Amino acid sequence: MPCPHLLPEGFDFTDPDLLQSRIPQPEFARMRETAPVWWCTQPAGISGFDDEGYWVVTRHADVKYVSTRPELFSSNTNTAVIRFNETISRDQIDVQKLIMLNMDPPEHTRVRQIVQRGFTPRAVRSLEQALRDRARSIVETALAAADDDGSFDFVNNIAVELPLQAIAELIGVPQEDRTRIFDWSNKMASYDDPEYAITEEIGAEAAMELVSYAMNLAAARKECPAKDIVSQLVAAEGEGNLLSDEFGFFVILLAVAGNETTRNAISHGMHAFLTHPEQWELYKRERPETTAEEIVRWATPVVSFQRTATQDLELGGQQIKKGDRVGMFYSSANNDPEVFENPEKFDITRDPNPHLGFGGGGPHFCLGKSLAVMEIDLIFNAIADVLPDLRLVGDPRRLRSAWLNGIKQLQVSTTSG
Repeated sequence: MPCPHLLPEGFDFTDPDLLQSRIPQPEFARMRETAPVWWCTQPAGISGFDDEGYWVVTRHADVKYVSTRPELFSSNTNTAVIRFNETISRDQIDVQKLIMLNMDPPEHTRVRQIVQRGFTPRAVRSLEQALRDRARSIVETALAAADDDGSFDFVNNIAVELPLQAIAELIGVPQEDRTRIFDWSNKMASYDDPEYAITEEIGAEAAMELVSYAMNLAAARKECPAKDIVSQLVAAEGEGNLLSDEFGFFVILLAVAGNETTRNAISHGMHAFLTHPEQWELYKRERPETTAEEIVRWATPVVSFQRTATQDLELGGQQIKKGDRVGMFYSSANNDPEVFENPEKFDITRDPNPHLGFGGGGPHFCLGKSLAVMEIDLIFNAIADVLPDLRLVGDPRRLRSAWLNGIKQLQVSTTSG
């Protein structure tokens, strides 16, 4: 049901031009108050789906409800990505159902039970010292490589590195290959940004190259097991482990969900600190343990994911039909004043902080949450130690994307202005 008096005609929360310019928080606030579950009409095919639009879910409670009921809301039917490029084919969408993000129980349950071996508290703790050393080295290298005026791009010199190195450390990818993974993941996630001149075809090729790389890595570990997660996941096919192609698609998930999102959280976190200097001073003095969670809430790197209704049902007072796509807008839920006091305030001491930046619970709750929180903590500790007087040089350059809250470039300086 269109609401012409609430939003301009044709307004679409997944419009990549909109999200390149800003996160539409004023419009989200209006929706939460007046139409918390709202039908957004789209021209057929513009998002890659042959339908007339999707439901916009904006309240924290409703996003959580959709997240925790996979029997009512499927990730598999149309995948979790709410908007592809209009040139994508249905076959290209369907092949993505092999990624765990786009599975439903019981298949999702089987795969997740296997891969979560790599994310046990013990497994994550075992990476901490190596990642602490790498975080310090990354920041020191950025300082050494700064221009004569002390300036450098925070995204490419700091934010990208630790998530990539953590994934390489976790699954045993040689560090020298990390730039290849970065390139492949960028191509898969940046198809909406003309600056990268990346088509759906190039993105699909990058995905296949990454799958092939991962399958070759899996084959090598089967032949000669090592003390890494790859060996644990693939060493005995058919005995509770992943097939080689399943491992390949798991690495795609890591490259996008574990790399792109953490990188953008770190980039947004630095921008938040430098535009809220009192919070940066507080952080440098006290290093609150609550910091990483607030950075993720503030950043909300994934603006939205979708589900598809498996039956006719009611949500937020609206009648949802079987087959309707339902968008869970985490960027809105994480600013819901019913849940967060002064949500517009960046507050690194916020506690409790029941944000949905790692998903709204349920079977798809972020498997790598503890690793992501560790990475954010480690990199900001290193920045505070090595670059305590970092300052902002210019506004961030945002990624053009229909569902990622991405920063492409953030120019900073180590010297006073």
